[in-house]
Amino acid sequence: MTRAIRIHQTGGPEVLQMEEVTVPAPKRGQVKIRHHAIGLNFIEIYFRKGAYPAELPFIPGNEGAGEVIAIGAGVEGFKIGDRVAYAALPGSYSEERLVEAKYLVKLPKYISYETGAAMMLKGLTAQYLLRRTYRVKAGDTILVHAAAGGVGLILCQWAKALGATVIGTVGSPEKAKLAKKAGAKHVILYNEENFVERVNQITKGKKCDVVYDGVGKSTFPGSLDCLRMLGTFVSFGSASGQIDAFNIGILQQKGSLFATRPTLFHYIAKREDLEAMAKDLFKVVKSGDVVIPIHARYALADVAEAHRALESRATTGAAVLIP
Repeated sequence: MTRAIRIHQTGGPEVLQMEEVTVPAPKRGQVKIRHHAIGLNFIEIYFRKGAYPAELPFIPGNEGAGEVIAIGAGVEGFKIGDRVAYAALPGSYSEERLVEAKYLVKLPKYISYETGAAMMLKGLTAQYLLRRTYRVKAGDTILVHAAAGGVGLILCQWAKALGATVIGTVGSPEKAKLAKKAGAKHVILYNEENFVERVNQITKGKKCDVVYDGVGKSTFPGSLDCLRMLGTFVSFGSASGQIDAFNIGILQQKGSLFATRPTLFHYIAKREDLEAMAKDLFKVVKSGDVVIPIHARYALADVAEAHRALESRATTGAAVLIP
């Protein structure tokens, strides 16, 4: 038996219940891992509330890092004792779990379990946003909403290392300092300033090549007004609520814009893509271009407290659960 957090009905943080569960032996293609650290992400709040459907009861969580403790038939490339990490696989709020080996990557020795758990979902998200959805290059000007959040801080660091000028929006002076330290050249306090007007002023009317928007409803359609002609709007989250259906003609009216709503799971669906993306992520972490900021640690049993902090936007950077 092992312990896990299960949700039997959707609702507030109180529905997160610690229970004893049985994790069977791994089947063909699977490995069993013992978590040393588990990532905490805003998407788990959507599942807890029922905004995203899941069959009840379920174990929430989407990323983790730990060691291989059992291997199923047909698994190649892994052995018992290997340090591993993964992302975008529901069911991580647990001490032990089964994982399809094809979704695991080996964690380099220079990356701790806590950093590995904190970086996979957010770091791989930043990788595909910056290198695949829109390939940021030196000289680009980009806008990052929620620049002091988990993904935001990674985007700021990585984009700066790529030679881009980063404009970030944040909700407080404290968060503005974090975004600046991470590489945002300009920071906009969205509660005090009109971010569309400020972007126009900062860029002297040239606007941005790409907007990375993990906020959603409250920043749309303003984000479109921050883009140059033929610019790219990337919606990758909805912390303020989902973007309502809109007339696609607005993209033409505002400069033949591109708009996309990507998700990590599609970008890592092919094993070779996952390995290449993880290699790219580990490289920038090793070089120091990207530092994964872990600003909070919670015991797995205190996950309700962790959710309250995350939901109130009291957190910055990454938070992890320790089994």
